[in-house]
Amino acid sequence: MDLGQTLMVAGIGCRSGVTAEQVESALAAALAATLAPVLAAGRTLSLIATPAAKGDEPGIVAAAAARGIPLVLIAQSDLEATDPRTLTHSEHAMAAMNVHSVAEAAALAGAGPASRLLGPRIAVGPVTCALACVPADTQ
Repeated sequence: MDLGQTLMVAGIGCRSGVTAEQVESALAAALAATLAPVLAAGRTLSLIATPAAKGDEPGIVAAAAARGIPLVLIAQSDLEATDPRTLTHSEHAMAAMNVHSVAEAAALAGAGPASRLLGPRIAVGPVTCALACVPADTQ
């Protein structure tokens, strides 16, 4: 990461079998929703985070590779540790992964303990995406 840039992580949650195009659509929608403030703060997308249980999803792997950024797999315990900081409360996500928002929890866990969400997750079809960053004064 270049000096002056702030770490920004995209958390991804999805149904099984999503395509790289579906993941990219959710990423693009989340970035577009925060584009002006993100660019103004010198943030660039640093990595994609997803639950370890989704680590073999070809669509997520391919989307990270296409963007040329690392894919980080988040342990279940780390997802659960960030759950109190999520903004969205999905009963489906809670039943499936024991967190209120898979994308938000993954983004927060991937960005670290000082991170904060840039907004609630964005859902595009079968994929959810949330963005988290670490404020510049805590890096």
